[in-house]
Amino acid sequence: MSAEVADREALSCSRPCTPPQASWFEFLLDPSLLEQHLQGPHPDPSPVQLIVQLLEQASKPSVNEQNQVQPPADNRRNRTLKLMALKAAAHLTWDLKVLEKGLTIPVLNMLLNELLCVSRVPPGVKHVDLDLSTLPPTTAMAVLVYNRWAIRTIVLSSFPEKQTKPGPHQLNMMSLVQQEKELTENILSVLKEQATDSITVLEGALNIKKDFYIHTLRTLDLLAADPSTANGETESSTAGLRISADHLHCQVHYDLGGIYFQQGCSDPSVYEKYMLSLFTHLHDTTEMLACKTLTGASDPSDSQHTPYGQISCFMRNHDYGALIEAFIRDNITFILPNSFRHSIQLELLHKLQQGDGALEEVCHKLCVCNAVRDALEGGVLGVSFHQLLLKPSKNTISFLLEVCARSMDKEHRSETCKRKMALFIKSVCNRLEDVSLAFMVSSHKLFMELLQDEEKKILMEQMRKSSATVNLSAKPLPSFYDIPASASVNISQLEQQLILSLDPLHIRQILIELQGMAERPFWRVNSKWEVPVDYVNVILAIKDNLTRDLVYILMAKGLHCISIKDFAHARQLFTACLELVTEFSPKLRQVMLNELLLMEVRGHEAGAAEGNMERPPPDLVSRVRGYLEMRIHDLPLRQIVGEECVVFMLNWRENEYLTLQVPQSLVNSNPYIKLGQLIASTCKELPGPKESRRTAKELWEVVVQICSVSSQHKRSSDGRVSLLKQREPLVLTTLISLFVRLHNIVRDDIVNEVTAEHISIWPSSLANLQSVDVEAVVVTLKELVNYALSLNPNNQSWLCTQADIYFVSSQYSAAMHYYLQAGTVCSDYFTKSVPPDVYTDQVLKRMIKCCSLLNCHTQVAVLCQFLREVDYMTAFKALQEQNSHDSMDSFYGYIWDVTILEYLTCILFKEDPISDQHESAIKAIGQTELNSSNPEEVLQLAAQKRKKKFLQALAKLYF
Repeated sequence: MSAEVADREALSCSRPCTPPQASWFEFLLDPSLLEQHLQGPHPDPSPVQLIVQLLEQASKPSVNEQNQVQPPADNRRNRTLKLMALKAAAHLTWDLKVLEKGLTIPVLNMLLNELLCVSRVPPGVKHVDLDLSTLPPTTAMAVLVYNRWAIRTIVLSSFPEKQTKPGPHQLNMMSLVQQEKELTENILSVLKEQATDSITVLEGALNIKKDFYIHTLRTLDLLAADPSTANGETESSTAGLRISADHLHCQVHYDLGGIYFQQGCSDPSVYEKYMLSLFTHLHDTTEMLACKTLTGASDPSDSQHTPYGQISCFMRNHDYGALIEAFIRDNITFILPNSFRHSIQLELLHKLQQGDGALEEVCHKLCVCNAVRDALEGGVLGVSFHQLLLKPSKNTISFLLEVCARSMDKEHRSETCKRKMALFIKSVCNRLEDVSLAFMVSSHKLFMELLQDEEKKILMEQMRKSSATVNLSAKPLPSFYDIPASASVNISQLEQQLILSLDPLHIRQILIELQGMAERPFWRVNSKWEVPVDYVNVILAIKDNLTRDLVYILMAKGLHCISIKDFAHARQLFTACLELVTEFSPKLRQVMLNELLLMEVRGHEAGAAEGNMERPPPDLVSRVRGYLEMRIHDLPLRQIVGEECVVFMLNWRENEYLTLQVPQSLVNSNPYIKLGQLIASTCKELPGPKESRRTAKELWEVVVQICSVSSQHKRSSDGRVSLLKQREPLVLTTLISLFVRLHNIVRDDIVNEVTAEHISIWPSSLANLQSVDVEAVVVTLKELVNYALSLNPNNQSWLCTQADIYFVSSQYSAAMHYYLQAGTVCSDYFTKSVPPDVYTDQVLKRMIKCCSLLNCHTQVAVLCQFLREVDYMTAFKALQEQNSHDSMDSFYGYIWDVTILEYLTCILFKEDPISDQHESAIKAIGQTELNSSNPEEVLQLAAQKRKKKFLQALAKLYF
């Protein structure tokens, strides 16, 4: 023996001997081997792999004597294979987490449907109609396992998945992958439709207190041996794997919590209720780990000794005194997350609303504890705490002070915490309208220790004034609006009336009465009252408190009315404000005149948008001109007023003013007028000679500067927004054309350029391409075209531009929709021929590419005939494709080119000479009107007829 041979034999002997993988048919020949295999240390194939193999074999279609494919046969072999798959799942104790990880949705759906079948679930009956408490244990458990899987699958399917690109060796598998994807989508669609029923089934299971049982290998063996005799034992309470009610309830609670969270329940307390209930029931189950992730709980291995375990124990035993003590202690330790604390409060509040009146005081105390915790963390105080302070009892305030004191009872409390507590106590003092309760707070040691001297002095002065107001208001205050006399009720009710009222006189009367009760800024009553930042300093500089509040509130309410197109109330509020400020401030008077002008402009534009195309009155046009030409030193101006005035002039074609009459000094100093003049000039000269390109170039340079990165920080608002206010078609067409050219240049992709009218008037290059904000250009173009189509959805040019935008964005189905839409508007829904300048060769080639990338290859072949020179190579290649997602033979009748039809019949004959597709192709080529001996007019008529019908068929698909 040579040394080389000896080395080779020694090497082979040193390798470990790997046992061969077991094959599925071995278990079919000897079913007893299955249990031995599953109980091995490292079974190969694994139980999950084995389930896949067994179900794949059991679901293979059969072929009859006529060579026709038939559904899988219901024979002993297939039933045995399915039963063995169930045994493999039973070995895994029906652990859905393991099964979901290893099995696809179609396979797991097949497995669980088989479980329902062997568990004697009544066929044809909805699960929601079954009474689980009356069903045999294994039957009820099968229903629950299926419905748990259903809602878990809905939740898991909502998670994004990274799509893997297939390599060259995987391309022949794409059709199988696509089939499985479609099957998965169909199953998910059914599960989502039945989601409400599944949730109802699982919620019903929470009311069942008895234990459940699920099939094991033994019970499945009994069913296999003799279903009729075994049925009694498998339905008995002692058969199968016992699942305690608590254990099952935990699993169901967790799954329900997941579906509620995924659905974005309108009542967040529902989700928190299920999470809390899960905490209450869990002890050592693995689902606790998942709950830990969602709620931020600590290690639950010894729940009775953790803060969470203690809270759960207090809740189960209704030991609310201990619960409150735990919350007060936690204000020092900060162990429990705030979300968990509030969920406990919501849970008890829910019970209170259900009629448990004894919990009212508990809820108030928990609300106080949580408010103190929020304050110490610098958070926003909840609505429930503010409501509690509206009419608090003496006991509530006493408890609040106790909690505050105990929460600060730590020696090492930082100065930050002390300051936050001081602000909280100060806030409580300000909110309390009962002066006796306010004095109760101010006499507490925390008030004395934590608040600064100046703060204490101001608060005490306010309380003394409030005390005097209360004494004086023992008799009703004289008021036209019959406001209640009680001071504590007065302020809250008056503030509510102040928020709701739109009558300037009523608003003024309310403010007068409020100012008499408390000296504080009432323009802050509603956080949604906003005035433009340009005006805030001017208004708040008004020294008289009543006048300041009134001006602020009238302007804020007027602006809100304009935003909801309530122009009548807006005019009323602004007019009253104008009369008020005219008395003392010329600056504010001009501000109000400007806002009234903007309101009139928007009101007229709103009427035009609704179909009222009556020209604006000369007075309004004159006021707009006056604003554009106005020059007042140190006057706060809103950019939006200037922008919309220019847009107003463009929309009503005041081009004469913008191009000839406006002073040149104004054009040079006012960027809005400069932009408007360039747009008007460009539109006026379209279509025109090359001279028109001078103004077009100037407009181009201005827009490029607007969209440049370097100028973004120089503009107080986005100049692109004003461009979307245009309504005049030629202006919109010009702007779309400009942005299309700019879009094509910054993208620099000559193959995927967007088209538009008048695109040739713009420059074809940019000197400083890097300075342009590409995203700004893309977004503006999309918004501009969308806005234009919202005004006129039948503009063929805009529709083609929209189609191109979707095409270059790889949204091919949407692109086809708009290409076809462009064809319908100029052919009366394809009853006439589409003009060749609409369906150019470029458009048709893009439609062909869209269909090809959507795997609609028969549509590709038909469209290839539409080109001025038929593209036979592309058509032939498309007809060779096996994976076509269109109706294939249903489109054969639209082919009029005999060469393409001959090629089609040839390849179909090679595939299957007796197939339906081949017969359809023979029928199409056999039409007498396609005979090449026919006169040219007959052939043209046949082609036009097929073109129209094909485009109508496509429109039905893509619209």
